[in-house]
Amino acid sequence: MKSWVNYINDYKSYLKIERGLSANSVTNYAFDLQKLTDYLTDNKIEISPIYITEEILQQFIYSVAANLSPRSRARLISGLKSFFNFLVFEDYRKDMPMELIEVPKLGRKLPDTLSTSEIDSLIGAIDLGTNEGERNRAMLETLYSCGLRVSELVSLKLSDLFFDEGFIKITGKGNKQRFVPIGGFTQKYINFYITTVRRTLNINKGHEDTLFLNRWGRGLTRAMVFTIIKQLAVKISLNKTISPHTFRHSFATHLLENGADLRSIQLMLGHESITTTEIYMHLDRKFLNEVLNAYHPRKN
Repeated sequence: MKSWVNYINDYKSYLKIERGLSANSVTNYAFDLQKLTDYLTDNKIEISPIYITEEILQQFIYSVAANLSPRSRARLISGLKSFFNFLVFEDYRKDMPMELIEVPKLGRKLPDTLSTSEIDSLIGAIDLGTNEGERNRAMLETLYSCGLRVSELVSLKLSDLFFDEGFIKITGKGNKQRFVPIGGFTQKYINFYITTVRRTLNINKGHEDTLFLNRWGRGLTRAMVFTIIKQLAVKISLNKTISPHTFRHSFATHLLENGADLRSIQLMLGHESITTTEIYMHLDRKFLNEVLNAYHPRKN
């Protein structure tokens, strides 16, 4: 009989190969299942994933719920549902034990955004007297100008740059590719970084096509981009908790406030559903009033 480890390994392969999830996402799914197997071990419950019941799963969720926020609990339940859906799909079991277990309803959390002046201040605080400074300016301009996820930024390649056409090719979640427009302003900073900094680096094997490199000629990590942004926020005494994703939120919000339609923003962000795009919109009532007065036939 296959063990939990065997089924979980099969599931991880499915997530990686068939659903095209990143290694980070696969690890998160596996971590939730590890919590379940630890619970079974601690409570001396010997049962395989094929025969585990709704009652046992419900008891497990109750046992961890007190230590989880509603959002974390919802993610845990969704992860378990995904695993047992996989088992049903692969004919390992006939029924879905998570079917009647409800995911907590969550209010939409509005993300923080930066004003254009705050973005200018952050980028203006970069020390351009160093090679890393020129790279960081090009990176942050790209994050904001193209609305990229940090994982998309650090995986961007030279071969993804189609500046003559005004686009860059992005490989997003699930290895789905999209073309995102890039303005001449940002192109200028990327080209300057490539010609004055990147070409001087001793580039490690396997990173020859990676656009943004560290001083040792290797690709940057997501954590390094987080650190760069947080240090700049401290430098200008910005009283906000920000991350690379804040630039993405700001990109979407500023486009909408300046008249872009939601569908276009959805395509640029690479969202499958337009309802996901709506979460990024920080619309105040004043702006909504302006939209009504500008476009509705009964505005007067």
